[in-house]
Amino acid sequence: MEEGKLRELKQFIESCRSNPSLLHNPSLSFFKAYLLSLGARIPPQPKTEPGDFYETKPDPPLSAQDDLVESDIELDNADVVEPDNDPPQKMGDPSVEVTEENRNAAQLANVFVKLKKPNAAIRDADTALKINPDSAKGYKIRGMSRAMLGLWEEAASDLHVASKLDYDEELSTVLKKVEPNARKIEEHRRKYDRLRKQKQQKGDPVKTEASVKKEQETETQVQEALSALKDGQVIGIHSTGELEKKLSAASKTSRLAILYFTATWCGPCRFISPIYTSLAEKHPKVVFLKIDIDEARDVAASWNISSVPTFFFVKNGKEVDSVVGADKSTLERKIAQHAGSH
Repeated sequence: MEEGKLRELKQFIESCRSNPSLLHNPSLSFFKAYLLSLGARIPPQPKTEPGDFYETKPDPPLSAQDDLVESDIELDNADVVEPDNDPPQKMGDPSVEVTEENRNAAQLANVFVKLKKPNAAIRDADTALKINPDSAKGYKIRGMSRAMLGLWEEAASDLHVASKLDYDEELSTVLKKVEPNARKIEEHRRKYDRLRKQKQQKGDPVKTEASVKKEQETETQVQEALSALKDGQVIGIHSTGELEKKLSAASKTSRLAILYFTATWCGPCRFISPIYTSLAEKHPKVVFLKIDIDEARDVAASWNISSVPTFFFVKNGKEVDSVVGADKSTLERKIAQHAGSH
């Protein structure tokens, strides 16, 4: 046996001598049986044992802070141990025939878990998995060892593989400890990935004096535009300049604008006008404009009006739709369609 393995075995024997209850662990039954076959006397198992390494504890809530400066994740690290720094031992050739000594690699790894030597346990678990990639015990021991080192995501991955290969109650207990921490780390990563993407889309988050001034000017323009729009009312238009101002205000506030061309001598217009007024009250965030073609001939000419009533739908300065005639249902449908779109 290699010198390093002998040194580790000596440490294990010393631990058993100081704490014989280790020998009652089911994973060490092979070693206990061997000692008994030699006539050894093993102290009886204590009636009460110390709390399990993976005793489930309430998980502290993850901070909901949305600042891009990453906050620490509140994890349950009560049972995390300092890593053991024993030099790595030379691994055997995984291509050789599987011998009894090789089969015991996972058992020896389990011993190091009990000794709270996670790095040594991981090395032996890796050896076991190179020999047998489907070793449930190898994944289980490596997962438990990684949990002892606070490697929660890696631990959860190993333990899930182990549970698929050979589920047992101990795995269930360990996963109850590991999964909440692994989940918090994943949620934390997703949260800050999302925030970084948002910051990249918005540009440099550090605001200069010029950018702050520009934002203030934009906000002022929006407020002025809103004051020019009469929510829930029909606005009469009498000139091209007046129409341009209202359409500009609608664009700055990202609102849909409707141009209703009418005439006093138009019978269908007299029918649809009160309906148009009621629609304005129903949709206060839509800009309802009304143009009499006899009063604002320049506006009617610029829009090539050939019949009334005619309705034009304008969004962000562009004509998106139109309705010709006093068709109430079509008018209502078009308003609902374009008022709700972005």
